[in-house]
Amino acid sequence: MGTEQQDKASALILDSWKSDVKIPALDEGIRPQNRMDGYAIQARVEQLSTQPLIGWKIAATSAAGQAHIGLDGPIAGRLLAERQIRSGEGCSLATNKMRVAEAEFAFKMARDLPPRDTPYLVEEVMEAVGAMHLSIEVPDSRFEDFAAVGADQLIADNACAHDFYLGHECEDWRNVDLSAHAVTGQTQSQNKQGTGANVLGDPRIALTWLVNELSQMGITLKAGEFVMTGTSTDPVPIEPGDEFVADFGLFGRVSVQFS
Repeated sequence: MGTEQQDKASALILDSWKSDVKIPALDEGIRPQNRMDGYAIQARVEQLSTQPLIGWKIAATSAAGQAHIGLDGPIAGRLLAERQIRSGEGCSLATNKMRVAEAEFAFKMARDLPPRDTPYLVEEVMEAVGAMHLSIEVPDSRFEDFAAVGADQLIADNACAHDFYLGHECEDWRNVDLSAHAVTGQTQSQNKQGTGANVLGDPRIALTWLVNELSQMGITLKAGEFVMTGTSTDPVPIEPGDEFVADFGLFGRVSVQFS
């Protein structure tokens, strides 16, 4: 895709963000042809924000997450400061079509991981992590039928990033087997159970995938940025009036109230 096509595609997606009006799909002439096209369009979503990037999210790190949006592997998106749910605040579902919540492990970086020719190893990535937090993602798409448009368009759509909550920092987590750690996501009427293994086998592996995905695009994962690694349970259906509670056992619980 040329720059002009990318600009037109991003303009449609940005307009959908601002107007809260869904679009069927990107027209053939401005539709991304591969992942790199999708990420080039996505990069322009930062124009929506007047604040520094909070960090990154990973979508489709579990079989259930992949089935939900029609993918067979993970994709990355940006976390915008304006979409962060603050402690004590609720979250409106008025324009949200997906209407699911996800319990996720999130890592905060302590130092930069710049692009390089060789892939990063899990051990290298974890040495750059400063803290682990509990988090909740409330994804959504700018597309009417998000499960039908495919990976390239969903990448352009910021990997279905929307609202998110970053909870407290966890203590004594480094020696815990996160792949076996139990997680529950529940509302008054729903209860989904899972483990960190649902996140590409281990949230640490998911974080490493993200670092290497960014590296291929020439992007540095920066100190101070968060990475939400993907849902540890099946996505939990939510409706206005629900309170979603993500229970991470010994690490504690976080919750969001929906209106």
